[in-house]
Amino acid sequence: MGKLIAWNIMSIDGFFEGDEPWDLRLHEHIWEDDLRDLSLHFGEEAGLLVFGRATYEGMAAHWPSDTSEPEIARYMNRIPKLVASRTLTEPEWNNTEVTADPVGELARRKQSTDLPIYVFGSAELVDSLLEAGLVDELLIGVAPVILGSGTPLLKARVAARPVRFLESRTVDTGGVLLRYRVTDA
Repeated sequence: MGKLIAWNIMSIDGFFEGDEPWDLRLHEHIWEDDLRDLSLHFGEEAGLLVFGRATYEGMAAHWPSDTSEPEIARYMNRIPKLVASRTLTEPEWNNTEVTADPVGELARRKQSTDLPIYVFGSAELVDSLLEAGLVDELLIGVAPVILGSGTPLLKARVAARPVRFLESRTVDTGGVLLRYRVTDA
Protein backbone atom coordinates (compact mmCIF):
# COMPACT_ATOMS: atom_id res chain seq x y z
CA MET A 1 0.00 0.00 0.00
CA GLY A 2 1.26 3.46 -0.88
CA LYS A 3 2.12 5.98 1.78
CA LEU A 4 0.62 9.48 1.51
CA ILE A 5 3.14 12.13 2.59
CA ALA A 6 2.17 15.78 2.97
CA TRP A 7 5.16 18.07 2.27
CA ASN A 8 5.28 21.78 2.92
CA ILE A 9 7.55 24.58 4.12
CA MET A 10 6.54 26.95 6.90
CA SER A 11 8.07 29.79 8.88
CA ILE A 12 8.97 29.16 12.50
CA ASP A 13 5.76 30.95 13.46
CA GLY A 14 3.68 28.49 11.42
CA PHE A 15 2.87 30.27 8.13
CA PHE A 16 3.29 28.56 4.74
CA GLU A 17 2.80 31.77 2.76
CA GLY A 18 2.73 35.47 3.46
CA ASP A 19 -0.36 37.65 3.54
CA GLU A 20 -0.93 37.35 -0.21
CA PRO A 21 -1.53 34.07 -2.06
CA TRP A 22 1.72 32.71 -3.49
CA ASP A 23 3.86 34.98 -1.32
CA LEU A 24 6.47 32.23 -0.88
CA ARG A 25 9.46 34.39 -0.03
CA LEU A 26 10.02 32.26 3.07
CA HIS A 27 11.39 29.56 0.72
CA GLU A 28 14.43 31.78 0.11
CA HIS A 29 15.41 31.20 3.74
CA ILE A 30 15.53 27.40 3.50
CA TRP A 31 16.31 26.59 -0.15
CA GLU A 32 19.89 25.55 -0.91
CA ASP A 33 21.65 22.29 -1.69
CA ASP A 34 20.01 20.15 1.00
CA LEU A 35 16.46 21.02 -0.07
CA ARG A 36 17.41 20.71 -3.73
CA ASP A 37 18.70 17.18 -3.01
CA LEU A 38 15.49 16.37 -1.12
CA SER A 39 13.44 17.62 -4.05
CA LEU A 40 15.40 15.40 -6.44
CA HIS A 41 14.78 12.47 -4.06
CA PHE A 42 11.03 13.12 -4.29
CA GLY A 43 11.31 12.84 -8.06
CA GLU A 44 13.15 9.51 -7.83
CA GLU A 45 10.71 7.78 -5.49
CA ALA A 46 7.27 9.36 -5.91
CA GLY A 47 4.58 7.57 -7.85
CA LEU A 48 2.21 10.52 -7.85
CA LEU A 49 2.22 14.22 -6.96
CA VAL A 50 -1.01 15.71 -5.63
CA PHE A 51 -2.03 19.35 -5.52
CA GLY A 52 -5.01 21.45 -4.61
CA ARG A 53 -6.19 23.68 -7.44
CA ALA A 54 -4.41 26.87 -6.32
CA THR A 55 -1.07 25.11 -5.80
CA TYR A 56 -1.51 23.25 -9.07
CA GLU A 57 -2.06 26.48 -10.99
CA GLY A 58 1.11 27.99 -9.53
CA MET A 59 3.17 24.87 -10.25
CA ALA A 60 1.73 24.49 -13.76
CA ALA A 61 2.62 28.12 -14.51
CA HIS A 62 6.20 27.65 -13.29
CA TRP A 63 7.64 24.22 -14.09
CA PRO A 64 6.94 23.76 -17.81
CA SER A 65 9.15 26.75 -18.63
CA ASP A 66 11.62 26.68 -15.70
CA THR A 67 15.28 26.83 -16.70
CA SER A 68 16.80 27.51 -13.26
CA GLU A 69 16.43 23.92 -11.98
CA PRO A 70 16.44 21.65 -15.05
CA GLU A 71 16.62 18.35 -13.12
CA ILE A 72 13.68 19.27 -10.92
CA ALA A 73 11.73 20.66 -13.87
CA ARG A 74 12.32 17.40 -15.76
CA TYR A 75 10.72 15.24 -13.06
CA MET A 76 7.97 17.75 -12.26
CA ASN A 77 6.91 17.73 -15.90
CA ARG A 78 7.25 13.94 -16.28
CA ILE A 79 5.69 12.54 -13.11
CA PRO A 80 1.96 11.73 -12.88
CA LYS A 81 0.00 14.47 -11.14
CA LEU A 82 -3.45 14.64 -9.60
CA VAL A 83 -5.20 17.93 -8.91
CA ALA A 84 -8.15 18.19 -6.53
CA SER A 85 -10.66 20.62 -7.95
CA ARG A 86 -14.38 21.04 -8.48
CA THR A 87 -13.85 23.82 -11.03
CA LEU A 88 -10.86 22.76 -13.16
CA THR A 89 -11.89 20.38 -15.92
CA GLU A 90 -9.14 20.51 -18.53
CA PRO A 91 -5.66 20.52 -17.00
CA GLU A 92 -3.01 21.89 -19.31
CA TRP A 93 0.08 20.53 -17.56
CA ASN A 94 1.10 17.17 -19.01
CA ASN A 95 0.46 13.95 -17.07
CA THR A 96 -2.27 15.59 -14.96
CA GLU A 97 -5.63 14.16 -13.97
CA VAL A 98 -8.38 16.04 -12.11
CA THR A 99 -10.61 14.71 -9.35
CA ALA A 100 -13.54 16.35 -7.61
CA ASP A 101 -13.32 13.59 -4.96
CA PRO A 102 -9.76 13.67 -3.63
CA VAL A 103 -10.57 11.63 -0.51
CA GLY A 104 -12.10 8.76 -2.48
CA GLU A 105 -9.55 8.94 -5.28
CA LEU A 106 -6.54 8.95 -2.97
CA ALA A 107 -7.96 6.14 -0.83
CA ARG A 108 -8.17 4.05 -4.02
CA ARG A 109 -4.72 5.09 -5.25
CA LYS A 110 -3.05 4.28 -1.93
CA GLN A 111 -4.42 0.74 -2.26
CA SER A 112 -3.15 0.32 -5.83
CA THR A 113 0.51 1.36 -5.45
CA ASP A 114 3.56 0.71 -3.31
CA LEU A 115 5.14 4.02 -4.29
CA PRO A 116 4.91 7.14 -2.12
CA ILE A 117 2.25 9.70 -2.97
CA TYR A 118 3.30 13.27 -2.17
CA VAL A 119 0.96 16.17 -1.57
CA PHE A 120 2.97 19.33 -2.24
CA GLY A 121 1.76 22.49 -0.52
CA SER A 122 -2.02 22.61 -0.70
CA ALA A 123 -2.83 23.32 2.95
CA GLU A 124 -6.61 23.16 2.44
CA LEU A 125 -6.34 19.79 0.70
CA VAL A 126 -3.98 18.45 3.37
CA ASP A 127 -6.47 19.52 6.03
CA SER A 128 -9.27 17.53 4.38
CA LEU A 129 -6.98 14.51 3.91
CA LEU A 130 -5.94 14.67 7.57
CA GLU A 131 -9.62 14.78 8.57
CA ALA A 132 -10.27 11.70 6.40
CA GLY A 133 -7.36 9.81 7.98
CA LEU A 134 -5.46 9.45 4.69
CA VAL A 135 -2.21 11.25 5.55
CA ASP A 136 0.45 8.81 6.72
CA GLU A 137 3.28 11.29 7.24
CA LEU A 138 3.82 15.01 7.60
CA LEU A 139 7.15 16.29 6.29
CA ILE A 140 7.62 19.92 7.21
CA GLY A 141 10.52 22.15 6.34
CA VAL A 142 10.80 24.91 8.94
CA ALA A 143 12.41 27.95 7.34
CA PRO A 144 14.56 30.05 9.66
CA VAL A 145 12.38 33.16 9.40
CA ILE A 146 9.55 34.74 11.39
CA LEU A 147 6.87 36.06 9.01
CA GLY A 148 4.64 37.64 11.65
CA SER A 149 1.51 37.05 9.59
CA GLY A 150 0.26 35.02 6.68
CA THR A 151 -1.66 31.82 6.04
CA PRO A 152 -1.15 29.15 8.71
CA LEU A 153 -0.02 25.73 7.50
CA LEU A 154 -2.21 23.73 9.85
CA LYS A 155 -5.83 24.55 10.54
CA ALA A 156 -7.40 24.77 13.99
CA ARG A 157 -8.88 21.46 15.10
CA VAL A 158 -11.83 20.65 17.31
CA ALA A 159 -9.97 17.62 18.68
CA ALA A 160 -6.27 16.87 19.00
CA ARG A 161 -4.66 14.79 16.26
CA PRO A 162 -1.78 12.70 17.59
CA VAL A 163 1.42 12.43 15.59
CA ARG A 164 4.54 10.38 16.30
CA PHE A 165 7.97 11.92 15.82
CA LEU A 166 10.06 10.04 13.24
CA GLU A 167 13.07 12.27 12.64
CA SER A 168 14.49 15.75 12.42
CA ARG A 169 17.39 17.06 10.43
CA THR A 170 19.02 20.45 10.17
CA VAL A 171 19.64 21.61 6.61
CA ASP A 172 22.46 23.76 5.26
CA THR A 173 20.50 27.02 5.64
CA GLY A 174 19.77 26.48 9.34
CA GLY A 175 16.24 25.33 8.60
CA VAL A 176 14.93 22.06 10.00
CA LEU A 177 13.13 19.14 8.40
CA LEU A 178 10.58 17.52 10.70
CA ARG A 179 8.98 14.18 9.89
CA TYR A 180 5.97 12.80 11.77
CA ARG A 181 3.77 9.75 11.37
CA VAL A 182 0.11 10.63 11.69
CA THR A 183 -1.54 8.26 14.13
CA ASP A 184 -5.15 7.35 14.68
CA ALA A 185 -7.11 9.90 16.66
